[in-house]
Amino acid sequence: MPFGTEITEDGVRFRFWAPQTKSVDLILGTDERERRLTMQQRADGWFEVMTTEAAAGSRYRFRLDDGLAVPDPASRFNPSDVHGASQVIDPAGFRWTDEEWTGRSWEEAVIYELHVGTFTPEGSFRALQDKLDYLASLGITAIELMPIAAFPGRWNWGYDGVLPFAPDASYGTPDDLKEFVQAAHHKGLMVFLDVVYNHFGPEGNYLYVYGKPFFSDRHHTPWGSAINYDGENCRTVRDFFIHNALYWLEEYHLDGLRLDAVHAIIDDSRPDILDELAERVRAGPGSCRHVHLVLENDDNAAHYLAREADGSPRQYDAQWNDDLHHALHLLLTGETDGYYADYADAPLKHLGRALTEGFAYQGEASPYRDNRRRGEISRDLPPTAFVPFLQNHDQVGNRAFGERLSDLAETRPLRAAVTLLLLAPSPPLLFMGEEFACPTPFQYFCDFGPELAQAVTEGRRNEFARFGRFAAPELRQRIPDPSAPSTFFNSKLDWAALEIPKHREWQSFYQSLLAVRREQIVPLLKQISAGRSHFKLFGARGLSVVWHLDDGGSLILLSNLGEEPLSNLDLSSDPALAVSDPDITDSLPSGRIPAWSTAWFLMRPESTLSLIQPFGPLSPSPSPPPLPRSKGIDATRHPGREGWLRCSRRHRLRLECRGPEAKDGNGLSHPCVLDSGIQSQTVALVATLPCRNDGFGDLCKYLCPKGEGNKARLLAAQIIR
Repeated sequence: MPFGTEITEDGVRFRFWAPQTKSVDLILGTDERERRLTMQQRADGWFEVMTTEAAAGSRYRFRLDDGLAVPDPASRFNPSDVHGASQVIDPAGFRWTDEEWTGRSWEEAVIYELHVGTFTPEGSFRALQDKLDYLASLGITAIELMPIAAFPGRWNWGYDGVLPFAPDASYGTPDDLKEFVQAAHHKGLMVFLDVVYNHFGPEGNYLYVYGKPFFSDRHHTPWGSAINYDGENCRTVRDFFIHNALYWLEEYHLDGLRLDAVHAIIDDSRPDILDELAERVRAGPGSCRHVHLVLENDDNAAHYLAREADGSPRQYDAQWNDDLHHALHLLLTGETDGYYADYADAPLKHLGRALTEGFAYQGEASPYRDNRRRGEISRDLPPTAFVPFLQNHDQVGNRAFGERLSDLAETRPLRAAVTLLLLAPSPPLLFMGEEFACPTPFQYFCDFGPELAQAVTEGRRNEFARFGRFAAPELRQRIPDPSAPSTFFNSKLDWAALEIPKHREWQSFYQSLLAVRREQIVPLLKQISAGRSHFKLFGARGLSVVWHLDDGGSLILLSNLGEEPLSNLDLSSDPALAVSDPDITDSLPSGRIPAWSTAWFLMRPESTLSLIQPFGPLSPSPSPPPLPRSKGIDATRHPGREGWLRCSRRHRLRLECRGPEAKDGNGLSHPCVLDSGIQSQTVALVATLPCRNDGFGDLCKYLCPKGEGNKARLLAAQIIR
């Protein structure tokens, strides 16, 4: 690594980039016993010194020409907080025993986001190890740590880090983190890390003093000046963050990174920093084991998620699917403030599009963003390119009181939403504690110095002034103070809640659904190609979604996300793969879906067909009422017309055609077979054919009138029990 320290046979090399400084001294030791060494000035703002007076464990700082002593911006560890001395760490000093671990495929990912400081009472890397068996038994396959980069103070929710290479000392030592990662691998669990490459925190960042080229005077972010990825001296800045990504993946054996809010990374160069970082990771640690890269990107930039011909990600595996969350959250809570307003016109439609095409906004104007167009076309991406969730640190922590969704929605609606989320063909993300409806909140907390702390508290409360329920100043005073110790301690998970039946039942519910996912859904994911899924809306809040499989089968979602049951529906009686509540199973055969219900079905390719609506022209016009399912009755006659069929296992369908062959909805030809019960000039096609079907939403297209030589002509369709 070109930054920080390097232990060699000749001692320790220290390197420091300070283009605004004329001279730099290396200060070894503590305030009581210091040793000063002059660093040699190199080209392009670099200072360097090699010494035998330092070793692993040595404390050090850099003293600038104005007398200010600062920590190493590439410090591997700062045991005395971000204002104190850095410590030399030997990256080869830890004994790894996970040599056989090569990671897990992205399709297997079930991600559990957690905050180290609040996940356990101790709030440490060592304490995390005690929860690995719990997470593995729950059905988790990937732990995602919220940012652990060293931050000022005793606690922080992670996004105010200022030393990106240093695990915060409040959580433990670098070896403690490595021990946790290794233990997770031995349990079959991946470990991801959330990294922040769009800004530095407001306290403890000394780069403004000696490394101003780190920041851009042309671009700005919500947190101030943007990181300089495309201006003068940007090469060093780009290398700093690229090596940070490689550092976590290589020195800590991490399995993936989640890049925070990359829409706030402004880079007009080509390739941009996201392209270059992904290329270096894929050519480096990602060339010999599974390494996964995930984005948070409000811009919905689909091109970062492009796939190779074999379906593998070219750069980034996936992006957090905010669109899906926002639509589903609105359906559950009715909230339309802020960005939820973009989904208020048709939340179910937005949800259906997010489930089938990834982004709900693919270039449409966003009212919340002053009608600016948002997003790129994503319908050609597979479902695995998106990470859906019901809760995460943002959606909980950015609420005024940090309420969890279990405090905002009733039990049955939430069960319907959870069932939808956990079995959808996209790697889901859970937020710590949601699986047992943890009764404690997760609030925004920090521990800045007095002046900054007061400004943060006031700013936090003023953020909510535009919300009607906080319009009055006295109401905003009730919002928890981020700097109060109680805000941090109140956000710790209440593990004792698992002794209460209600919370144990939630945990068992999640566990059972994740078992279904592991056994039934994960094996199908590589069979779901891009652009082959679709959704339909029915009734006030009914939604059916179909994902077609390469073997001819289908994965089907059926949800009623409203207060009223839906009746008189023509539904399959096949057993459901999973349901959100037991009463759904008895209702489906009668064509009824209770309020707030979700059911999943898996239609195998050997399924036969049943006609459940008349043939008609291929147009978006409304469909006629379903036909009766009586044995031996002519369903309909439309000579010379194309036909739409729907499939299930309950019936066989016979299409009678005149001509040498007919074609099914996949364009496959099938010879017409003589039927002894029909005149010799009439041939019959008995439909046990491969068909892209769904049982609910997809109507398979049969082209009997457009067979070989255009001679085949549809005469009739008949249901055969």
